[in-house]
Amino acid sequence: VQLQASGGGLVQAGGSLRLSCAASGRTFIIYDMGWFRQAPGKEREFVAAIRWSGGSPVYADSVKGRFTISRDNTKNTGYLQMKSLKPDDTAVYYCAADTWARVLNGKADYWGQGTLVTVSS
Repeated sequence: VQLQASGGGLVQAGGSLRLSCAASGRTFIIYDMGWFRQAPGKEREFVAAIRWSGGSPVYADSVKGRFTISRDNTKNTGYLQMKSLKPDDTAVYYCAADTWARVLNGKADYWGQGTLVTVSS
């Protein structure tokens, strides 16, 4: 499956953005998916994940209550709605797809190219 992340941009602190992850190739519905991010000079970190069915969303503590992960299997697209953004959320955001365990541990086989989110103070 090929993944294409989009929706990043420049936003002021407190603002919102919605990232999209469009899938093509193999059937997207069979994969669990997640979002990760990598800030400048830091390692990539887990943000959120969701089961193939759209259930069981999990979040990193740093984004819980502010970010919402979802997916629309009819459109082969996953989403990350981000609200109350902070400068610390500035990073390149990547979507990933694979089995649940491989998504959660960051070892998914399928990754999008990343989309940059910059939050100004």
